[in-house]
Amino acid sequence: MRIEDIEGIEAAVTRVDTALRPIAERPVDVSDPDWAEKMRLRPAPMDEAGVRTEAEAALRALLSAYEHGDEPLRASVRALLAHRTAFRWAVHLPFEPTPEGFRQRLLHMSIVDQGSDTRDELLTLHDLCAEACDAGVDIEPLLREVAELSSREDKYGMGSMRDILLRTR
Repeated sequence: MRIEDIEGIEAAVTRVDTALRPIAERPVDVSDPDWAEKMRLRPAPMDEAGVRTEAEAALRALLSAYEHGDEPLRASVRALLAHRTAFRWAVHLPFEPTPEGFRQRLLHMSIVDQGSDTRDELLTLHDLCAEACDAGVDIEPLLREVAELSSREDKYGMGSMRDILLRTR
């Protein structure tokens, strides 16, 4: 992948992040007894911001760069999402319970690299694995494959993303 391609992807991620930021930072009044229902009834942030097509295209491009790039490129992709937190929070592809769909979600988790809270990522990983297993996906080889592309940095004292994927069953 050429550096110009990565620069274009970064620009798209930045545009989407900017559009999503007001939604991501909108206050939530948790003292309102109906706050959870109100949140559930809101449109998805990508739809509310009108950026779904560009957001999903940018994420697909990131996934491809991450999968096919070398370690310095993967580290730069992880760093990009560490700084573009609204994009990281709101942009996801629909999960298809197939080996390739599971693999794509694992790659996305690897890029997010534990996000802001490892516990949230662990819960997401647990649910994702359960759904894939229920669909008959052999998850262990895919976990090992993506673990090899993942960060070895223990960001929050719960192991690196690589370690987390390798110990998941």
